[in-house]
Amino acid sequence: MRFAILNYAEGDGRMNDAGSVMSVLLVIGIVVTLLTLLLVRGLRKKKKEGKAGETDYRAFFIMGVVFFPTGFAMIMAYFFAEIPFEIGLPLFALGLIYLIIGLANRDKRKKAE
Repeated sequence: MRFAILNYAEGDGRMNDAGSVMSVLLVIGIVVTLLTLLLVRGLRKKKKEGKAGETDYRAFFIMGVVFFPTGFAMIMAYFFAEIPFEIGLPLFALGLIYLIIGLANRDKRKKAE
């Protein structure tokens, strides 16, 4: 089975079968995994040395203020347009979670300079 995007003429040197696509996806997955492991290692090293920064709860609050109404608007757009419901739900949930985290830690927020 061929993907419509990758359905090129045979012999032009481009990917044109599912095996080639899977090979590329495998390489991308390996690279992303290695980069993630390097990032985690670096963050753990930073934390061990005591150089890790404090959590900025003000940023959580700001992201919540942005994501919550955006997700809500996309959920409401589901009823009037062809936008899938599943697009707005994660934004709505993340916005709600970020708002709760930001409000619960109101006293620990960093002051604006």
